[in-house]
Amino acid sequence: MTARLTAFVLAFCFAGGAAAQDLDHSCRIASSYDLTVRPDALLFERPEVAPRTVRMHDGSLSTDGRDVSLRPDEQDRVALFERSVRALLPKAKALASDGVDIAAQAVRDEAATAAPGAAASGDLDRALNARVADIKRRIAASQSTRDWQEDAMRAYAQEIVSDITPILTEDVGGEAMQLAMNGDLQGAAALRDRVASVSSGGQARVMTRVENALRPRVQALCPSIRQLLDLQSGLRDASGNPLLLLESGE
Repeated sequence: MTARLTAFVLAFCFAGGAAAQDLDHSCRIASSYDLTVRPDALLFERPEVAPRTVRMHDGSLSTDGRDVSLRPDEQDRVALFERSVRALLPKAKALASDGVDIAAQAVRDEAATAAPGAAASGDLDRALNARVADIKRRIAASQSTRDWQEDAMRAYAQEIVSDITPILTEDVGGEAMQLAMNGDLQGAAALRDRVASVSSGGQARVMTRVENALRPRVQALCPSIRQLLDLQSGLRDASGNPLLLLESGE
């Protein structure tokens, strides 16, 4: 089963692989669903295995388009489940936004080593600030975990790295050429290698830094996630099968 803890906290993806594994190992909970937090409902979706869609709103529950008959106490649990997920949304977005800031600072540090001239010129900061603002707008507007999972966050990190690579290349190009003209081919190659290292390995190093910084905050979500597992207990889908939006690994 694909582990998609972000389907319930909208957070794991912005923290990346290690943090997601922390949730998997510490909370011992996983999910195969993606989640869209809509104004009128929570919508859980997965491509395979019924139920493929689960909808929750104000104490009502439907699976694959069929309403589920609920007792009053079950209606209360469904309503609390929805409220709990919605309460996690601003916390998750704050984590994601902080993760982008950490990633940007990590890129600045990488750039300062590879091309200190570019870092000092202001061009680097302008490019980074524009990209960070764009990603934060996308995070603020997003209501789906498809935009928050690990692959998405790695893509965001790659966007940041890609933005600055031309600036670094331009900065060291003239210096490398001057060294080469003076016969220092090794020095010229070393300059170019530093920039290439930011482009090729920078994304992985940036993501590692984000993961390490956010890990304690991601792990702190475990009690809230476990509460969702408890609220789900005993609920069934429209076919009478146990509803397993979350599954315990214990």
